[in-house]
Amino acid sequence: MSLFSTVAEFLKPAPLLDPSLRKALDRVADMVDPLLKATPGFEKHLSGPVEYALGYCDGLVASLPGPIDINRKAFANDPLVHALFATADDIDQMLGRSQAVRDFLAEPRSWESEYFYAMFAARRQQKKQLGMAQQGEVIRHDVSQLVLYFSGQTLIEPNCELDTTLHGLRSLAMDSLLHTFRAHVHALRDEREGLRSDVSVERAHIALLRGTSGGTERTVGTRHLAELDAKLRLTAESLMPEHLITALADYLKSPEPALHLTPVSITVDRQGIVSDESTEDINVHTLSFPELTARDRRLHLAMLARISRDEALEAVEMVRDQQHRFMLI
Repeated sequence: MSLFSTVAEFLKPAPLLDPSLRKALDRVADMVDPLLKATPGFEKHLSGPVEYALGYCDGLVASLPGPIDINRKAFANDPLVHALFATADDIDQMLGRSQAVRDFLAEPRSWESEYFYAMFAARRQQKKQLGMAQQGEVIRHDVSQLVLYFSGQTLIEPNCELDTTLHGLRSLAMDSLLHTFRAHVHALRDEREGLRSDVSVERAHIALLRGTSGGTERTVGTRHLAELDAKLRLTAESLMPEHLITALADYLKSPEPALHLTPVSITVDRQGIVSDESTEDINVHTLSFPELTARDRRLHLAMLARISRDEALEAVEMVRDQQHRFMLI
């Protein structure tokens, strides 16, 4: 390549960023630290990692199973839905108490279809109990059993259009990654403030020892102060915008530890009793579902659900009536 071509290539303006990528970069700066955007190399260093993280979130959402119908009929016929709720009435309670569902139903867009979609999430729980079990021809009492059940059932991003729900979930997934990194930054800032306080206390302590006979104590204190100063410098440097950009880029290039799905498979009967043995009993089913690990580190079953708008409206009215009756009493 000639010298002229080399200079021309160097002076050529950088290609324009895709609007969605630019929007994502703005979101990164807003959520992590607005000062990052003014730092030289912000777009250069973060465009690739942000694009990778967006693609990862797309794949994560695309791998969610469903949509499955969640209603009273499904509770009776679908072993997974039956396991997700203690009773069919609990489906109505989930719908009626969900703020996301109530907000969605209050909007005109909720009337665009007789169904709406959302991500269903719940926490898997297990407990031990003593119960009855048949072993061959013998029915035994006080048999130790493990029971599967779920809690915290909720619906996220309800919308009449499945694509709109998926788009919202992808945005939430990216926000989850950024929230996790922001929590890391806040922890570093808290550590910096704590170290500053410790350094001030240690310096005051050493000053009090001057002119006394506590030479050994001053030596130990001076050594400790040097260690605190070194930690403070490292922590302060890690919070400099250029170092944050490098750390954020590395984090977004490897988002799996912070946000991932883990496949789960459990065999249970209609009462939720876990079975380790294969059986031909028609009341025993193997449930397969993914569990989502996100920023709060708690596992949540996650899948796409389809809900009847009319059933959701009835549930909201029922819960509202129950709450009104309770207030009257």
